[in-house]
Amino acid sequence: MSAAKKVAVIMGSDSDLPVVSPAIRELKRFGIEVEAHVMSAHRTPEEAAAFSHNAKENGFGVIIAAAGKAAHLAGVLAAHTTLPVIGIPVKSSTLDGLDALLSTVQMPAGIPVATVAIDGAKNAALLAVQMLALSDDHLADALAEMKQQMADEVRKKDSALDVSEI
Repeated sequence: MSAAKKVAVIMGSDSDLPVVSPAIRELKRFGIEVEAHVMSAHRTPEEAAAFSHNAKENGFGVIIAAAGKAAHLAGVLAAHTTLPVIGIPVKSSTLDGLDALLSTVQMPAGIPVATVAIDGAKNAALLAVQMLALSDDHLADALAEMKQQMADEVRKKDSALDVSEI
């Protein structure tokens, strides 16, 4: 793998796997080693705390946490590490994920959690890549190339735009 640091993707339930799959795919696309686990802030708090507490010494550079409803997983993990934690609020039948968004983003001072959009796994992965790219020139170059490709695609669509038939 190109990056020395791994990324952990922690989900509150195995039912969150379809939501976090885009993050796992995106991280792998950049050649980043990913470990995924199911841990609950409420049902397995000791395991979640221990994982987070030991994450840095276990080779992780960033933790991504996805949870719905009360969504305290990212905060519990952030409380036990100095690594960056990125929260993905998961849309559920309750309040369409607004409860998870607010629970993830409203952290007390001293326990920051970077938070992406509801079900925003791809952006969580890209944010993790950007964080790791601060000390990995290969990742920084790959990100610059990705941004250039996105810009080229927009320019191509702009050139092909034809509104004469509207």
